[in-house]
Amino acid sequence: MRRFSYKAVTPDGKVLQGETEAATRQAVIDRLRGQGAIPIRAEECQSRERGGRALPTLFKRTRLGSRDIMHLTRELSILLSAGLPLDRSLTTLSNLAGPAPMKNLVESLITQVRSGSTLADAVAAQGNVFPGFYAGMVRAGEAGGSLETVLNRLADTLEYNQGLKDEIRAALTYPILVIVMTVVSLTVLMTLVIPEFRPLFEEAGAELPLSTKVIVTVSDFLRAWGWILPIAFLLAVMGLLQHNRSREGRERWDRWMIGLPLMGDLIVKIETVRFTRTLGTLLSNGVTLLNALDMACGTLGNSALAGAVRGIRGALAEGAGLAGPMGETGYFPQLALQLIQVGEESGQLEQMLLRVAGIYDGEVKRAIQTMLSLLVPAVTIVLGVLIAAIIGSMMSAILSSYDLPF
Repeated sequence: MRRFSYKAVTPDGKVLQGETEAATRQAVIDRLRGQGAIPIRAEECQSRERGGRALPTLFKRTRLGSRDIMHLTRELSILLSAGLPLDRSLTTLSNLAGPAPMKNLVESLITQVRSGSTLADAVAAQGNVFPGFYAGMVRAGEAGGSLETVLNRLADTLEYNQGLKDEIRAALTYPILVIVMTVVSLTVLMTLVIPEFRPLFEEAGAELPLSTKVIVTVSDFLRAWGWILPIAFLLAVMGLLQHNRSREGRERWDRWMIGLPLMGDLIVKIETVRFTRTLGTLLSNGVTLLNALDMACGTLGNSALAGAVRGIRGALAEGAGLAGPMGETGYFPQLALQLIQVGEESGQLEQMLLRVAGIYDGEVKRAIQTMLSLLVPAVTIVLGVLIAAIIGSMMSAILSSYDLPF
């Protein structure tokens, strides 16, 4: 049996939360429903070390993340689907809210709604807390009388985006660790091991091979001036961040990133998934194409591609189709453009956009696996070659100093 933490609400608005043992998550949900409660969340408890329990008090969260907005959206959708009015649903979520930032957000939404604002206006009044397309989708759901359905789709979209971020982060963890260990290994070798051979070479008095001279010189430089390298790296990072603060600088950087081998193709596929999934979801919920395009641009992380997409708005306003102007940007894959054109011709643009997102979702996962499978062996081979070259050069110098055959 596994242990699950749960949150639920009774029909009279009482909040139930705690932990229980069950075979599966669905069993917990069924048990809560059998008790007449509305399940809000059921998650398996993670095993925690004693020392780790102090972390939440040491590192308190002061900002809301995308995962928090995803949970809020899902929970609000569940409460509305259960028949609770919006005001009562928000009040229930306020009682369920844990960290202060989430509770403050929900209470702000309650205040706005009770003062006569729509949920979409209340969301828009929160600034950058919600994604750019969020308020537009909520407004479309309110106008069409399907707010709970729209919120459920929003939660699906946010959950996908969060899952994609987590997948990319997890995929890059091991290669980054390998690169860090490579740098540490070479630093130890050049600053601690190589200098131990200098007295041996000086006593021999023989002429050192060129490769050995280079290695010894690099070792001497790192020992004397190695502290400059991390400072120079930090300055370069700070300079890049400052460069990217301007709109032109960020576009130049993002355009350069798209042009990189493998990485550029991955970025384009990720942005294609985000754009088509968001645009298809917006259109299926009654948002006009021009407004949906503006909202979908807000989900694009690459400013060069986002600028190119915004540039097609004029063509759309003049009655041009979507596939043609998108193709003129030169960024989107040909398969995506062809499928979008088919969707326009058949009158099923929303469904085809979502299908394109599904296709390139798989492409993104395969591309990440390909990059990971290439990066780790490449770094390992480079490390092995460098260490072998250094050791071979030093052994050659030792043997030549004592006139030994090599």
